[in-house]
Amino acid sequence: MTTICVAGGTGQVGREVVRLAVASGHKVSVLSRHVPPVGSKKHVDGATYFAGDVTSGDGLSAALAGADVVIDCLEGQFGKAQKQFADGGGRLLGAAQLAGVGKAVALSIINCDLSSSAYYASKAAKERRYAESALQTAVVRATQFHGLVAMIFAAGAKVRLIPTFKDVSLQSISPVDVAAALLAAAVDDSQPENHSMVTIAGPQALTMREMAESWKSTTGARGRIIQLPLPGPMGDFLRAGHNLSPEQPYGKESFVSWLEKRR
Repeated sequence: MTTICVAGGTGQVGREVVRLAVASGHKVSVLSRHVPPVGSKKHVDGATYFAGDVTSGDGLSAALAGADVVIDCLEGQFGKAQKQFADGGGRLLGAAQLAGVGKAVALSIINCDLSSSAYYASKAAKERRYAESALQTAVVRATQFHGLVAMIFAAGAKVRLIPTFKDVSLQSISPVDVAAALLAAAVDDSQPENHSMVTIAGPQALTMREMAESWKSTTGARGRIIQLPLPGPMGDFLRAGHNLSPEQPYGKESFVSWLEKRR
């Protein structure tokens, strides 16, 4: 049994990590800004929850006490949270070192250091904090989640226009598969180097149009599939295929099977 602290353990991937870790017999503490109520979808029975904030350092020592490893699933998508994302990661690492934690594992994005978009740059900056840490660290880079793609389609379907991006393919992955990879990295005792990085990707690389057609068929949604140009750094990143890793398909749950579970 490993004692694991999951930072951001109420988010989309974090709560899946908590669920898998508890089911595997590990002792689990969860750090989040707010403690979720028992019975909510963010609360996993068998885990202990602590309120804390990596931007201030409040609550970190209590959540990390006695942990062998910390898994960082924290997000900072917008505004102040994005600007403080890397610093928050550094603060979590510092608190983990003081608490005697032996290893830290972070969730990141495939090839985030190849994009100049602010969100991806914040991920790359946190990766550097992990590489510089005195702790043993591992970074798990993942492709886009199935849910992100479905959200784009659903938003457009409200006005009967389902958007796809020209010359863009995706290799989306299930949050459950990402959680499994994070947990595997956390309990891996054979990591030879002090800092490691692994990239995981979904089982299929599909054009956005192919995904939109599958989404329509599976969900029964109505709307015309349209193709749009995607400008800026994100468009350049996706058209270059930096979001794909066909030689490293890790995920088992396809986009369609993920959709069917939520139909």
